[in-house]
This record gives sequence, structure tokens and C-alpha cells, in this order.
Amino acid sequence: MRTLTLWIALAVTLSNAYSPTVAAGEEYRYMSGQHLEEQLKAGKPLVVLDIQVEEEFRAHHIRGAVPTYAYPVKSEEDRMKLQASLEQIRAVDAPVVIVCPRGAGGAKRTYDHLRASGISEQRLFILEKGQAGWNCAELTESE
Repeated sequence: MRTLTLWIALAVTLSNAYSPTVAAGEEYRYMSGQHLEEQLKAGKPLVVLDIQVEEEFRAHHIRGAVPTYAYPVKSEEDRMKLQASLEQIRAVDAPVVIVCPRGAGGAKRTYDHLRASGISEQRLFILEKGQAGWNCAELTESE
């Protein structure tokens, strides 16, 4: 029995080491900047969905991010900006990482909208701390 318990503990530890963060009791799933950086550098398939306003996106965004300019995702007009990205999201079966200025309200509203639009919650993540917490200059672009 002790051996089984040790194997289970090892499996949980290893799965946590290679998985994005999902906080207990949270209804949203988060991905750390470090994990996203590792995934991008490894060439893993991802959809990085950026909701920053156009000026912020032009100033700094993650290389390869899909711009929507939908922030703050409070109006029907904002949600329509997200609709334009749904075809691209549905075309692949890859995780979707939502990037907003700070990883808070706008990202949660985007997550909710995508989930309501039929995107599997298993694919959805919010970048922890948003663009403000992104530290990888090597994978950051500006226009």
C-alpha cells in the first residue's frame, strides 16, 4: 500500500510540474508566463488571443498573438470583435491563452464568452498577470 501511495504522489507531482496552473476553487484556468514561454519556445501549438486595445497591442504583444482589440469585453461591440477570432480558434485543437492587460476582468469575460460560444473549457487559459506580467523580451514584439 505504501508503494502505491508513493507512486500516486510522484504522478501528481510530475503532472503538476508540467501543467498550467489551475487554482483550487477557481472557475477560471490560468497559465503562468513561464509555462507559456516554455510552450512557445518548444513550438507547441497554441492560440495566443490578445484582447488589449490597439494602442497597447502595438506597443507590446507576445509574438504570434492574435489581436482582437476587444478589451474591456463589456459591450456587444467588444464581443463581436471576439467573434471574428472564433473561426481561427475552431480551426485548431490547441489551447487558447487569453492575454489582457493584467489578466483580470477582461480576460474572465473573454473566457466566459468563448466558453458560451462552444469552445471547450479544457482549451481555455488566462495568462497570469496578463501582458503586464509577461517578462520574456525575446518573445515580445511591438509595431
